[in-house]
Amino acid sequence: MQAGLKLPDVTFHTRVRDESVGGSNPFRWQDKTTADYFSGKRVILFSLPGAFTPTCSTYQLPGFEDNADKFRDLGIDEIYCMSVNDSFVMNKWAEAQGIKNVNVIPDGSGEFTRKVGMLVAKDNLGFGMRSWRYAAVVNDGTVEAWFEEPGRADNHGEDPYGESSPENLMKYLENAASAVAAE
Repeated sequence: MQAGLKLPDVTFHTRVRDESVGGSNPFRWQDKTTADYFSGKRVILFSLPGAFTPTCSTYQLPGFEDNADKFRDLGIDEIYCMSVNDSFVMNKWAEAQGIKNVNVIPDGSGEFTRKVGMLVAKDNLGFGMRSWRYAAVVNDGTVEAWFEEPGRADNHGEDPYGESSPENLMKYLENAASAVAAE
């Protein structure tokens, strides 16, 4: 994936809270498409190897959450966190992290991740197929800027983190805003 390309059309199988369902698990299935998430908006999408994993839970997700207002001030409408995890796991992770400003997107089968070229084997960690860590600024479904961690490979021995960090995306957005202001 790279700047200028459209995101692939995918249907995501999500679980949404619906009090009319009742009981201790008031959720129902709701399919959402790439267009539902990305059309008509300028968003940050970041993807990571797995919910509840150390770097993802300690730095990446909280960093985007804590800077949501700054991102909005720089023209971002929504912030999305995607992982090759099902909706049950993504929803529980968001709840456990106390997330209010970042929306999670479950790519349970890895279809979106595969179509953007970021699906990698993590069998060396017992994870199976997962996402390589990346982030993007997406404007109306088209990639404006792409931030991919170096060394993408199956069963990589490390988990590089920096290119897809909230700090790096903030720097990009600040520079883009300065360039527009200078015109």
